Amino acid sequence: MRRLVKLLLYLLVLSGIALVAYAYVGPWFGADFAPPTDEIRVPVTLDAD
Repeated sequence: MRRLVKLLLYLLVLSGIALVAYAYVGPWFGADFAPPTDEIRVPVTLDAD
């Protein structure tokens, strides 16, 4: 049981490192993390009672 917990802990740490590395290196490989910059206007009708 201890080996399983140890393995899961190693996998968790490695996946965290991989996520941080992808966040830094991803834009060089074509991943675009920027939010969309289009302006969206939606009319809203307020019911003022």
